[in-house]
Amino acid sequence: MLLVAIFAVGYLAIVFEHSISLNKAASALLAGVLCWTAYIAINDAHVVNEQLAHHLGELSQILFFLLSAMTIVELIDAHDGFELITTRIKTLNRRKLLVTVATLAFLLSAVLDNLTSSIVMMSLIRRLVSDDTDRKYFGGMVIIAANSGGAWSPIGDVTTTMLWMGGQVTSMNLISTIILPALVSLLVPLLWLGFRLKGNIAPPRALTEDATSRPGAAARSAETTPRERKIVLFAGIGVLLLVPVFKSVTKLPPFMGILLGLGVLWTVTELMHKRKNDEGKGTLSVAGALQRVDAQSVLFFLGILLAISALQSDGILTALAQAMDKTIGNVDIITMSIGLSSSVVDNVPLVAAAQGMYSLSTFPTDHHFWLFLAYCAGTGGSILIIGSAAGIAVMGIQRITFGWYFRHLSFPALLGYTTGALTYLALAAARA
Repeated sequence: MLLVAIFAVGYLAIVFEHSISLNKAASALLAGVLCWTAYIAINDAHVVNEQLAHHLGELSQILFFLLSAMTIVELIDAHDGFELITTRIKTLNRRKLLVTVATLAFLLSAVLDNLTSSIVMMSLIRRLVSDDTDRKYFGGMVIIAANSGGAWSPIGDVTTTMLWMGGQVTSMNLISTIILPALVSLLVPLLWLGFRLKGNIAPPRALTEDATSRPGAAARSAETTPRERKIVLFAGIGVLLLVPVFKSVTKLPPFMGILLGLGVLWTVTELMHKRKNDEGKGTLSVAGALQRVDAQSVLFFLGILLAISALQSDGILTALAQAMDKTIGNVDIITMSIGLSSSVVDNVPLVAAAQGMYSLSTFPTDHHFWLFLAYCAGTGGSILIIGSAAGIAVMGIQRITFGWYFRHLSFPALLGYTTGALTYLALAAARA
């Protein structure tokens, strides 16, 4: 009861982060450490420490993976690599631009992640669209597209990365099974919004990006050449795409592949800027990228996963799974409920809890449950603007309120989520 109470208070503090003015990373760390403190107080210290060491070995793999991936993305951004993509969009037609933005966000989030993709796309929208209402609609579509795009890629969302690294899903099965339902979850709200947006956007005007366009990003202190931008963009995306290949060939865990990729890109950038002094390199070095990495998010994941692992070690999650099986029974309804819950609370602890509730002996690798969970947890966060990291980022950049998003985009997002889920179930039934 004490463990559950600590976790519940910590969870509420995370959900109402802005209301209580306490960073969710602090709440997560407090909850994580206090859960293990309460657990060890009533159990054998030696056994608990062994359990903690076991869980920490698994958690560290996820954290190293995220830290390396964030650094690679920051390095590409520091070299203005994403400008090669965004500067090629010329259309002013609202519908065409909406389709272009949604497609880019969908594809980028599969290679990068939904948070980074949403920030990059909002940077583009701020350059192309001057009307504030138009920006809000485009920003809302970016949230939906980025979450849908991240759901079918092992490196597109923190939750899919967790499932992939935990051995619940394999990369090829995740991609082949989820890409069509994820695409449906995007197309439905895209068509809904496309019928309501007509004509051309207001002529673009020069916009100076401020600090709000990239939370935590520092001002550029060095210029890059077109050749340098291309090299870093293609090298960065290349090493990210090769991570699943590295895992398949070597059988080593994914974090080893991403560390190798970071080492390769680090070497490339060091050789590229070797003639420049430290001041000339500025933000173009890995040292500069590491300073801009969102360390708060990494600590948030650590705290949440520590708290979940304490509940798992005490057997609480297993008991919860058994209770849900008895009361609900249908595993598909359970999974869709988790997806709907991710629109209100962060999907990371929900997926972590599911991993603790159901073992691989219950649902083996690439089981229907894990694949459907990847879809539901990834796309369910689009229903409310607070339900995903992408939504929170766009909310801060464009100042979209919870109420505005709920009135204009929650229903089409819910419709897309449900239609995509039904598409997945229909395809699963056809394969059975």
